[in-house]
Amino acid sequence: MDAIPYNFIAIEGTIGAGKTSLASKIASGFNGKLILEQFEENAFLPKFYAEPEKYAFPLEMSFMASRFQQLKDQLSNPDLFSNFIIADYYIVKSLIFAQNTLQPDEFDLFKRFFNLINPSLPRPDLLVYLYLDVEKLQQNIRKRGRSYEQHIKDEYLDGIQKGYFDFIRQQRDMRILLLDTNNLDFVANDVDFKAIMDIISKPHPPGIHRYTFT
Repeated sequence: MDAIPYNFIAIEGTIGAGKTSLASKIASGFNGKLILEQFEENAFLPKFYAEPEKYAFPLEMSFMASRFQQLKDQLSNPDLFSNFIIADYYIVKSLIFAQNTLQPDEFDLFKRFFNLINPSLPRPDLLVYLYLDVEKLQQNIRKRGRSYEQHIKDEYLDGIQKGYFDFIRQQRDMRILLLDTNNLDFVANDVDFKAIMDIISKPHPPGIHRYTFT
């Protein structure tokens, strides 16, 4: 396997896709500096799942502020002993989730704030999107057992996934790997993990690169 030819990699996907698991495993196995989203510290999250219309806007604003501050701090202080940086999210997820949860007037206001901060953050050299069917996403959500996630509706997950696809289709100059991982278990199976790493370690040109594993 070749060395990873990227300085900054972001792993993305819908809730339950395995972003944190994959990013953590890559960082551990290939000496990467790991950035994990601090979502468990957001006090609005359980409230949002209980009363989404009431808490959607403060939730999305607080997430955007937290993500921006974390990435700004971590990306401006590279670890000289690490080979690359890998994060289990990309700041654009704030826009994708907000579009799915906010009312149109709230989203317009949110987008204005997002467009102010987004240009000040570097884009990842490689964006990896993990695709799973909604049924598999729900299985993973049940397996990890976070109480406030157990009543997430299929329609919500499907809306988030479509939001990511809309974003991906609009990109022209990013390197994006779209990985269908429905038939993989990269956490428990080293062969499956190696199959993903064989792809990530390639020097991809800008554009969307789709891979399905059988």
